[in-house]
Amino acid sequence: MHIQTIGSGSSGNCYMISDDHTTILLEAGIKFDKVQKALNFKTRKVRGCFITHEHGDHSKYTKDYLKAGLNCYMTPGTKDALNLNHHRLFTLNYKQTTRIGSLVIMPYETQHDVAESCGYLIKSDHGSKLLFATDTYYIKYKFPGVTHMLLEVNHDYNYMQGRVDSGALHPALANRIMKSHLNLENAIKYLQASNLDQLREIHLIHISKDNGLRNHFKEEIQKVTGVPVKIAGAHKL
Repeated sequence: MHIQTIGSGSSGNCYMISDDHTTILLEAGIKFDKVQKALNFKTRKVRGCFITHEHGDHSKYTKDYLKAGLNCYMTPGTKDALNLNHHRLFTLNYKQTTRIGSLVIMPYETQHDVAESCGYLIKSDHGSKLLFATDTYYIKYKFPGVTHMLLEVNHDYNYMQGRVDSGALHPALANRIMKSHLNLENAIKYLQASNLDQLREIHLIHISKDNGLRNHFKEEIQKVTGVPVKIAGAHKL
């Protein structure tokens, strides 16, 4: 499974996923012309875009993706929140699978401050299985056989509380972040409770520029998993 981060964080999210037979995008939070450039203008091979929720850093450019000829997928709640209608826009309910070429994609429930957010489990006919988990303060499901993860590790709880105590971060914003994004502590607990026998690599995504310590996150996740850990990016939230 090949993973390319085009954008990660509160300034915009988009990821390319490919098993060498089928290519899709996750999230539509980056301008389509930047996506084209990142993919060397080979966007005709992209079979669809799967969006997790209505916040702009994940969905702002959905209309542009649709106009460019990409089928876009999201939950009914996200579609209603975005007030979008288009013949290339499709809805998926939690745990409802759809096949795109050699990939089978299933949305699952996540915990975020929006209408009907989801993550995605993506299984390739060629043996790989990717878990995409972002913008959720915990993950309620365990998925066996996962080989790759795009995993949000947004902030370190104690580090962020130190910023609140020093006056650098408003308590209300800190509270909102804690109730909508996965922190290091909960990410580690999830990994420790999961079967990681098939895991090959983890990409850490949606890392906070101000409330996260990138190298520390990488080291701690590597200790728990024993697999290569890559940093996708660090941004404002």
